[in-house]
Parts: sequence; C-alpha cells; structure tokens
Amino acid sequence: MALLITDECINCDVCEPECPNQAISMGAEFYEIDPAKCTECVGHFDEPQCVQVCPVSCIPVNPAHVETRMTLWQKYQGLQRAAGLAEADIKPVPADLPADLPADS
Repeated sequence: MALLITDECINCDVCEPECPNQAISMGAEFYEIDPAKCTECVGHFDEPQCVQVCPVSCIPVNPAHVETRMTLWQKYQGLQRAAGLAEADIKPVPADLPADLPADS
C-alpha cells in the first residue's frame, strides 16, 4: 500500500527529505505522496521513514492503493532500475516472502 498525507499536515518539511524514493512533494496546500513511487520504504528500511519522523501522525496507509509486500518489492526494484542502478546493486525480493502477504504485516 502506498501511504497518504492527510490534511492534518502542518508542512513542517521533515518527511520529504526522508523518502528514499522521492515520492513526497509539496502539493497545493500540504505535502503529498505519489503512490506510483511510494514503497513504504520497502527495499530501503524496515519502517516507512516519513511515518517515523512525522510529528503529527498524519501519514496513514492509502486505502485507494492496496498492495502486498511482494508488489512493494517489485515496485522498489522497478524504481531502482528506472533510476539507472545496476542489477547487481538492487536488493532481491526476500526468498521467504509470501506473494500475498499484506503490506501492513
């Protein structure tokens, strides 16, 4: 699942630089997350970094973009390839990851 920044955002600027996929940008009124780039930090960190640093807890899961952990890993790998990383530098999907494991597990 991609994450979503709600209108409770106070535009404190701490989440944007924490996103390893550059999925966070300033919207018309507050920060927004591009669901095509959000992997919930899968492939980079164990926990979504924006959620960890948000002082007002305004970054829930986006119910409009439900994805499994496998899908998030595949998105991570695709983003890394698009960024020009060599295949050897892209982390593989963990061999023991069930394909249908919900992203919030």
